[in-house]
Amino acid sequence: MVLKLRRSIVLASRSPQRLKLAIGEGWAVTVMAPPEAVEANAAARGKQESLQEYVQRLAQTKAQAVVSMGITGTILACDTLSEISGLVLGKPCDRQDAQKMLLKLSGKRHRVFTGVCLWQSPQLAPLFGVAESVLEMAPITNEILQWYLASGLWQGKAGACGFQDENLPLTLIAGSPSNVVGLPLETVQALLTSMDQQLAENGQQS
Repeated sequence: MVLKLRRSIVLASRSPQRLKLAIGEGWAVTVMAPPEAVEANAAARGKQESLQEYVQRLAQTKAQAVVSMGITGTILACDTLSEISGLVLGKPCDRQDAQKMLLKLSGKRHRVFTGVCLWQSPQLAPLFGVAESVLEMAPITNEILQWYLASGLWQGKAGACGFQDENLPLTLIAGSPSNVVGLPLETVQALLTSMDQQLAENGQQS
């Protein structure tokens, strides 16, 4: 009987939601988050840079930071942003910022983008992918708004809201639900397949 070893993943993220999804895939996950300054010091979006290119670059910046720490193996990094009417919403800096974002999203559709960088270091060059989902938020009542702000669930989430959070009137219109949570599993699996193929061609194992 041959036992299949669990895939080992180095998750370059502090997100408990991403960690939960990764563990749910059956992977042996090691969390190795890049320094907080890496994300804070990431260059702003360039004028000619699409949102897809931007989140991809931010994900690569996180993965590069982990590689620079001397970490090897299958490194997985992501970056998620929300966009509504051309306005990019990242993580809120405080409760007031979160309230502004939620009121902006209330009663409207918005898009969620996640850039993915999968890096089998040091054997291969990094692989990239971007996932997009469309969400619609029903008009949010002041009661729900104040409850959500007081709960602190908005912290660390693009657009100040989580699709998985209770009581938020969010509906997924198109795209991957795992992308909205911050780890687009379909995109990651496609990149893992490509990575495995490259390793097989090189006579190596992941």
